[in-house]
Amino acid sequence: MDGKFNLSKWALDHPALTRYLMVVLMVLGVAAYFQLGQDEDPPFTFRAMVVRTYWPGATAQQVAEQVTDKLERTLQEVPYADKIRSYSKPGESQIIFQIKDSSKPADVPSVWYSVRKKIGDIRYTLPPGVQGPFFNDDFGDVYGVIYALDAPGFTSAEVKKFADDVRQQLLRVADVAKVEQFGVQDEKIFIEIPQKRLAQLGLDVGAVLAQLSQENAVENAGAVQAPLDVLQVRIGGQFETEAQLRAMPIRGSSGQQTKLGDIATVTRGYVDPATVKVHHQGKPVIALGVSMAKGGDIIALGKALEVATTRIEKTLPVGVSLLKVQDQPKAVQKSVGEFVSVLIEAVLIVLAVSFVALGLHKGGRYGWYVDMRPGWVVAITIPLVLAMTFLAMNYWGIGLHKISLGSLIIALGLLVDDAIIAVEMMVRKMEEGYDRVRAATFAYEVTAMPMLTGTLITAAGFLPIGMAKSTVGEYTFAIFAVTVIALVLSWWVSVYFVPYLGTLLLQVKPHTGKAGEHELFDGPFYRHFRTAVTWCVEYRWKAIGITIFIFALGILGMGRVQQQFFPDSSRPEILVDLWFPEGTSFKANEVVTQAVEQRLLKEQGVQTVSTWIGSGLPRFYLPLDQVFPQSNVSQIVLIPDSLERRESLRLGLPAVLAQEFPEARARVKILPNGPPVPYPVQFRVVGPDPKVLRVRADDVKAQMRASSATRGVNDNWNEAIKVVRLEVDQAKARNLGVTSQSIAQAVRTLLVGSTVEQFREDNKLIDIVLRQPLNERDAISDLASAYVPTSTGRMIPLTQIVKPVLSWEPGVMWREGREYAITVQCDIIEGLQGATVTQQLLPELKKLEAKWQETDTQPYRIEIAGAVEESSKGSSSISAGMPVMLFITFTLLMLQLHSFSRALLVFLTGPLGLAGVAGALLLLNRPFGFVALLGVIALMGMIQRNSVILIDQIEQDRANGVPAWEAIVESAVRRLRPIVLTAAAAVLAMIPLTRSVFWGPMAVAIMGGLMVATVLTLLALPAMYAAWFRVEKPSKMAS
Repeated sequence: MDGKFNLSKWALDHPALTRYLMVVLMVLGVAAYFQLGQDEDPPFTFRAMVVRTYWPGATAQQVAEQVTDKLERTLQEVPYADKIRSYSKPGESQIIFQIKDSSKPADVPSVWYSVRKKIGDIRYTLPPGVQGPFFNDDFGDVYGVIYALDAPGFTSAEVKKFADDVRQQLLRVADVAKVEQFGVQDEKIFIEIPQKRLAQLGLDVGAVLAQLSQENAVENAGAVQAPLDVLQVRIGGQFETEAQLRAMPIRGSSGQQTKLGDIATVTRGYVDPATVKVHHQGKPVIALGVSMAKGGDIIALGKALEVATTRIEKTLPVGVSLLKVQDQPKAVQKSVGEFVSVLIEAVLIVLAVSFVALGLHKGGRYGWYVDMRPGWVVAITIPLVLAMTFLAMNYWGIGLHKISLGSLIIALGLLVDDAIIAVEMMVRKMEEGYDRVRAATFAYEVTAMPMLTGTLITAAGFLPIGMAKSTVGEYTFAIFAVTVIALVLSWWVSVYFVPYLGTLLLQVKPHTGKAGEHELFDGPFYRHFRTAVTWCVEYRWKAIGITIFIFALGILGMGRVQQQFFPDSSRPEILVDLWFPEGTSFKANEVVTQAVEQRLLKEQGVQTVSTWIGSGLPRFYLPLDQVFPQSNVSQIVLIPDSLERRESLRLGLPAVLAQEFPEARARVKILPNGPPVPYPVQFRVVGPDPKVLRVRADDVKAQMRASSATRGVNDNWNEAIKVVRLEVDQAKARNLGVTSQSIAQAVRTLLVGSTVEQFREDNKLIDIVLRQPLNERDAISDLASAYVPTSTGRMIPLTQIVKPVLSWEPGVMWREGREYAITVQCDIIEGLQGATVTQQLLPELKKLEAKWQETDTQPYRIEIAGAVEESSKGSSSISAGMPVMLFITFTLLMLQLHSFSRALLVFLTGPLGLAGVAGALLLLNRPFGFVALLGVIALMGMIQRNSVILIDQIEQDRANGVPAWEAIVESAVRRLRPIVLTAAAAVLAMIPLTRSVFWGPMAVAIMGGLMVATVLTLLALPAMYAAWFRVEKPSKMAS
């Protein structure tokens, strides 16, 4: 010992402390595992907010120019403002405001506050009659468990009462953050008065409205100050039952009185047209969505809800049942269970590798025997490192979800490397005749620092993920956190606990004779390998040429691999979107949707069918692409028996729906992974004039339809809608004292009805709506029978001063960053990826754009949107961290090797695995997605780690006076075993992961890359070293 601190020696000198730490950390780690929150996806912040505004009576274009544009201009000033997308429909504006991915999650609430403040400041500049703006920023709420309350034979109002009770009880369950009701229909009281009765009495609707509201007002009549106390005075006469409404006297213009019930029918009903309706298994229900508190354990929540619902069902009336529509705890339990079994499989594979590789010896009864002891040392370190990793995850608040569990499996193949290297060195030194303690301390002296450098380089490979400032970076952050924690801990375990375990467990007989060291590497296998290395060093330029050729093949191969953003999820659900022409009524939508629902219920192997009419499903799965409530859309979710059945339905249903229900645009899709993207291929056509833009977008649609790879090409502006314009003869109207406002009121009361007052019942406010009977308002010709009051109080037919004209206007206008933008989108044929098809279509579309620029005076352009846009945002946020990673890697190499040229040599081996990556992906037909990209970046660190160990060995040998040529060849031979072992552990541990949809491409990429790179490191690196330092063959070996 040369006076340097030796951690292994220290651990052996204090055995009691070492034992205590080992046991305590194991126990704490196991306890921490059961404390970790479990969820399906890692938590990520939704950086989107929806601003809705209503302006009854305005056209889509008026809404876009007068309301949406003003709001968008204000939103551009908000800090971190990124994308401002909006649509304007007749009477309605909706803006989807996204802030930059680089904003810190903690800053997001303050940004939403400033949006409310800024828009509040400009509210007065909006046109009169605008309602709102209303804000919604609760996007991240995931309703992981959705129940359907099925109550056949009860009215909607009664079912609502049951739903309120159920909601109240569910909110008491631990970890439930909120319970939302879907499909509730508001109650209304309708007073229907035929137009003719009003005309006979000389009344107009306005007069009836006024009399009703005066009667039902809640007014303060003061209080009597008596000597002893204060008596409140209350005025009676407010409506408490429908009978009181019917009995209410209405005074005619000539003074005669009539009861309201004599001239009108008073009925209790529900909002008409209905808002969102929910069906389960074809029956109308109220759905209750349960959302979990942040950081909760979804599996524990699932169990608590089971107990609660069993209790609640007993309290419900006979025939009322609470059915589970969506069950995230079950899905998470399944996926966590699968991951844990994959983890156990991977542990067993790694153990088998270490037992065989470290303990396989010649001799024994069968010619070979396995000494189990070295393997046991490694076997004990695995649960120890995992336990400590769980402890760290608990401390930093990283739960168990698909990202962290996958990372654990990747880390597993890497975390045994250090232990294997340390044990291998101890065994070898004991074979050379060292005692246990000396062998343990020697292993530290020789391998601890290169191992630390190697571990930190591997960890640095994951750094770009940790530094990525994007939604995708936030989503995959756990890959960085978990692997780095596990790697650093594994180094500490292998220099602190492994030597102690080694002195307890290892028993190695020293080899006799002085030729100890050389004889170990003199078996037939090593002799062949030595010949190969010697050839590579001798014909170094050929070896380097072959290496460069293989690398070039890898680059060519990567060009042929299909690109992808994130793979699809392995959840069984299938979503069916039904889009109807813009302007379709809710009733027409409902009729077709119910027919589709009945058809889907007949499909074999479908467990449940749930339908949302007039809206998309609530966010029951974090990366769901939500569909906003609109009367022309419905969404159905099917849960098939198995994933095989899911696939057959996904492929078979589009044809069935297109054939049987041509009136709807049906789209069948499965749940995605990663941040939500609506369509695999999307192009945005942007320009100033909506009419020209419409034509331009149709050109793009035609171009996309011409491709054989696209399916179901459509755009988001949909169709124009039919409008009846009432053209007023202003001169006549002025003479009669009729204003446009009174005409609008008369027509609105005729067609929609006017809300008079509110009926108070318990804690509910029920609107009283005055309208005309259905037979007077269900056809355009009914406008002829509408009456308007003149200034003298007389009623005249509307057609005297108004001429109805039929016309068309845009139904919906989307904008992007305050410019009109039509998104043309499509699905793709089986077997291709969105990115591939986008690249195929791009050249033609760019030609089209160039043609426009020659002819148009105003600029119209085509942008790539959707998955490709999101993916490039994600990739650029990852590549932003690359310079830091390269800097840290190089610095670590310099610290270890103290030579720029040697550091550069190791650095250059980083990309050598590319050929293996491309080969493996092409061979197994896997796409190269975002997750695989992360794998390739991390792979560079793994490859450089092996190179460091090899170069470091050459330098140590040369420092000890071994001639350069011999040092190169013998170091390669001596480091063969640990390098191949650590690579084999990493590669084989990934085998179980290849089955996973999400992690498969990454596992395949790392396996292929590591296998090729390991061979190249052992054969090409010695050749590169010899070429760089011009090492000549000694003359005595030249013979």
